[in-house]
Amino acid sequence: MSFCALMSVSAVAQYESDSVFSFVMYEDVKVTFNYPNNFLKNKQTILILYALPNGNTTEQTMGKKLEPGDDWHFDIQHIRAQTDFIRENLPNQNIVVGYLENNLKSWPAWKQKHGEYVSMIGHIVDTLYEMIPSGKKVLYLNGHSGGGSFIFGFLTDIDKIPSYIKRISFLDSDYNYDSSYFKKLEHWLLHVKHSHLTVFAYNDSVALYNDKPVVSATGGTWYRSHRMMDDFSGNFIFQKTREDSIITYETADKQIGFFFKNNPNRGIYHTQQVELNGFIHSILFGTEKDSQGYLYYGKRAYSRYIK
Repeated sequence: MSFCALMSVSAVAQYESDSVFSFVMYEDVKVTFNYPNNFLKNKQTILILYALPNGNTTEQTMGKKLEPGDDWHFDIQHIRAQTDFIRENLPNQNIVVGYLENNLKSWPAWKQKHGEYVSMIGHIVDTLYEMIPSGKKVLYLNGHSGGGSFIFGFLTDIDKIPSYIKRISFLDSDYNYDSSYFKKLEHWLLHVKHSHLTVFAYNDSVALYNDKPVVSATGGTWYRSHRMMDDFSGNFIFQKTREDSIITYETADKQIGFFFKNNPNRGIYHTQQVELNGFIHSILFGTEKDSQGYLYYGKRAYSRYIK
């Protein structure tokens, strides 16, 4: 079924500014499209595929205003409200978000269940991109926590990252990174115009939960993200800046950005990297709207959009 046909079915939930509809692929993958009600086919469309974090539902990931008795997960990401902020800042584009959830609520566990996950993920990405009814469209791959496992599953399936993919973002989610992915990412950044890579991590190598380490010294995003940056340092020059607890390494043209949060008190800052404008920054970094009206790891810039 096409995107246009799905937009017309009765399952669509329509709100003042946007609409939502869901469908299932492979019997255990739930896809939820959120699109603006002023969607125009003659505008460029940015499709952002957002692979969900472990343990979260799509509704919790989208977020909402908390009511008494609501699960706290509804107030920790607010991707839908952050999307509305992005739409306001990119009025000349259709911003469509495809939330990717599976019935195990874990992309690493889903991949273990499906031996053929490589081809399945490739088919999911290709199908959703082709559904968008716009002659001018690009694709962004994005994900938090275990959602990064989905992105790496896609990278495994291909010899070369397609040129219609313009942005890849790991929101504290690159646990699976190793140097085998480097050449594909490097070739893409060097040869695909307007390509961007953003990587967010906090120092989880020292984080404690109940006085026990959260991850091993080499098993978290802090180590993996630094390893990725080291790989890129051969052909890319990074400029280092620091503001409060955030250390940023970015190329002069802002094609690549690594955002590291220090952790002197050994806390857990896994979700805050998303909540505190992280999704916004993953999309607007390197654009004319970079850090305009918001600050990464600052006060929520999207509060007025929370539905």
